Amino acid sequence: MDVSRQQPARDDNAGERAERGPRARTKRLMLETATRLMQAGATPSVSEVAEAAEVSRATAYRYFPSQAALVQAVVDEGLGPILTWKSTAADAERRVAELFDTAMPRIEAFEATFKAALKLSLDQWARRQAGTLGGEPAFTRGHRVELLKEALTPLKGRLPPRDVKRLAQALSLIFGVEVLIVLKDIWGLDSRRTMSVAQWAASALVRTAISESAYGGDGSASGAAE
Repeated sequence: MDVSRQQPARDDNAGERAERGPRARTKRLMLETATRLMQAGATPSVSEVAEAAEVSRATAYRYFPSQAALVQAVVDEGLGPILTWKSTAADAERRVAELFDTAMPRIEAFEATFKAALKLSLDQWARRQAGTLGGEPAFTRGHRVELLKEALTPLKGRLPPRDVKRLAQALSLIFGVEVLIVLKDIWGLDSRRTMSVAQWAASALVRTAISESAYGGDGSASGAAE
């Protein structure tokens, strides 16, 4: 057999080694630097992160072509295990409680990061309204939508799709950094009370949605004529 014509053996660890290579280290350095700056309350540009990380701007923009891309990467890093959250609970109220138990402490730990991301989102909205955003890529938010849909999976077939969607929308009002802004910054609650109120509100919303569906949404029991 002509060995020179053989295909190289597949290296299943090549991707893992590549992730540990110079490019991966530079990207990791930028993410860590951006996270540090955002945890300090800043919403840094790619150039500002490059300067703080002592990386050239050209190199920085190869990894993160826009501020939105950079902030999104930092947010995903902060969310961590929340992004892969799953539950085996068959009860929707239990699943929602598990999601809040998993997510809210992590969100609070990276509160400054998520507030900085929210600030960017609001700033872009204001500039878009004023017509000054130009071609800057938009920073998009929406992880909570999929997470809440996953949490409400047990209600599929039990509640009309429009009711499940409305419940997810209602829950989204008390799931995320915004609830910390309201309960901690405005009401002055500590972490324990904040989590307690958020959990109570979430459970109340789920129970109400189920109850309304059972009673036809108008206070009269479904099948009352039977």
